[in-house]
Amino acid sequence: MNPYQQKKRWKYILIAFAVIIASGSLLYTSYLVKNIARSERTRAQVWALSMRQITIADDNDFLQYVFSVRDSLLVPAIMVDEKGDIKYFRGLDPTKTNINMPGADKIKGSPKYDPGYFASELAYMKKQHAPIELTMLNTKYLVYYKDSALLQQLKIFPYIQLTVIAIFLVVAYTAFNSSRKSEQNQVWVGLAKETAHQLGTPISSLMAWIELIKDKFNAEKDPLMAEMENDVKRLEIIADRFSKIGSKPKLEEHSVYEVIKDFVDYFSVRVSNNISFEITGNPYLKAGLNVPLFDWVLENLLKNAVNAIEGRGKIKVEISANKAKKNQILIDVTDTGKGIPRSKFDTVFQPGYTTRKRGWGLGLSLTKRIVKNYHNGDVFVRDSELGKGTTFRITLKNIQNDKKTAA
Repeated sequence: MNPYQQKKRWKYILIAFAVIIASGSLLYTSYLVKNIARSERTRAQVWALSMRQITIADDNDFLQYVFSVRDSLLVPAIMVDEKGDIKYFRGLDPTKTNINMPGADKIKGSPKYDPGYFASELAYMKKQHAPIELTMLNTKYLVYYKDSALLQQLKIFPYIQLTVIAIFLVVAYTAFNSSRKSEQNQVWVGLAKETAHQLGTPISSLMAWIELIKDKFNAEKDPLMAEMENDVKRLEIIADRFSKIGSKPKLEEHSVYEVIKDFVDYFSVRVSNNISFEITGNPYLKAGLNVPLFDWVLENLLKNAVNAIEGRGKIKVEISANKAKKNQILIDVTDTGKGIPRSKFDTVFQPGYTTRKRGWGLGLSLTKRIVKNYHNGDVFVRDSELGKGTTFRITLKNIQNDKKTAA
């Protein structure tokens, strides 16, 4: 089992462990809540019965015992008569009732009596539990009660516990995922730099062989030799790209139009003659670019456009200033290919996504990373229609407007 499979297995074990803890916590808490709820209803019933015993008892010692039992029951309760008028209460907020004498349950006569408080408490009790019916001196009473503070806290506790577990899982997963991505990045950076190093020797040899062929066959002005030189230079650029991966590239001020035109001129002669290219836009717009890396962005987008076109087609690159955001340059790459479903607009930039039988699915993922991380811009699918074509949009900072703003 490779390290990535082991990490995946531990991820599932971690999730399963959290689910077991959460389920056990909920079940046990539910069991406790049910038992305490039954106990509190019994307390409310005892309190109601004690009220009836007070009205009929003659023995003072027995009355004292009944008072002590009644006052020990801490379940908040309110007793109302048949008309709904509050007659007695127990365990409510003393600041709203102003009843300080132990055993004194009458409401009226208190200067701080808050009728709104009693009405809201009674309404809440009616929603929580069915009333306890009680008959005293031929008069029917209803006793309403609510859960004690302890029971209310116990009901909330599992949700707090689940929140803590969820936070733990998110933190653990984030740390785990970050560690894995860091390892992957180190592997890819190392592989890229080693590739650049390995390409250096054969590229140098090819350049020497070209010079030797020119001298031996007097081919200085041969157009084929010029194209061979262009391709070798292209290999040098590719090696330079790979060597820059993992380090912050230096951005220099360039005309966006000129950089794109230079690459399209090179690229267009290496694809089918059935595909035409057009570049339009403002040639004076400038942005901070690392040309080798930005050429990689253009190469990926143009290759995708070429692969999307079946038969004859056209690729258009349009460069313009954003009218809504003056400090932004827009680059639209439009093809007349088969299009992308709207549901895949974001998916196409994910690593590994490809519609080709032979492909790694890394081109657009690298494109987005180069534009966002290295050029402080963005790239996305602006528009696409199946059977008609797709437009990718790149956004870059307009250096000229930034300078005007600073001035």
